[in-house]
Amino acid sequence: MHPSLLFFPGALLSQPELNSARLDGLLFEVGDGYMPPDLPEDAAARVASLKPILVPGYAASGPTAAWVHGTGNAPPAQHHLQRVIARRQRVHAPPGVVLHDVLLDTDDFEVVGGAPVTTVLRTLTDLALAASSDEAAAHWMRCLADSRHDLVARAIAHVESRPRLPGKHAALSALRSV
Repeated sequence: MHPSLLFFPGALLSQPELNSARLDGLLFEVGDGYMPPDLPEDAAARVASLKPILVPGYAASGPTAAWVHGTGNAPPAQHHLQRVIARRQRVHAPPGVVLHDVLLDTDDFEVVGGAPVTTVLRTLTDLALAASSDEAAAHWMRCLADSRHDLVARAIAHVESRPRLPGKHAALSALRSV
């Protein structure tokens, strides 16, 4: 998606101007941005709308990655990013963003629209691992599992194949319940 097709408040137009264009049907909301209605809201558009909160060296993960992969109509209230570069760096998280410092394997993320995003399998696995203690993660897990039925069996096999995984039994229980 070309960056000139996504508008953020304060860059070219103010928030009231963007709201007026939305009410007139000239733009619609995608995350924190606005885009023309004749363009599809695909994964690249959703990633582009996350530009203000993306941190270099981190991939969209958890509920944020589920939203990027097409789950839900609105982005999550709290975004999650996970480290993809080997070297730790000092990063201040933008407001409403949780940074996870666990390094992702190269097989666990893909580049979507120029930004790293955890794969659908890794996203579902992470959401299942967090589902027992986080109701929002459980909600996003159910939504992602409902949209991709074939993925649940693969996620169960993936979790079962890992010998030492904290929260493994709770994750398997959550996955089997959907």
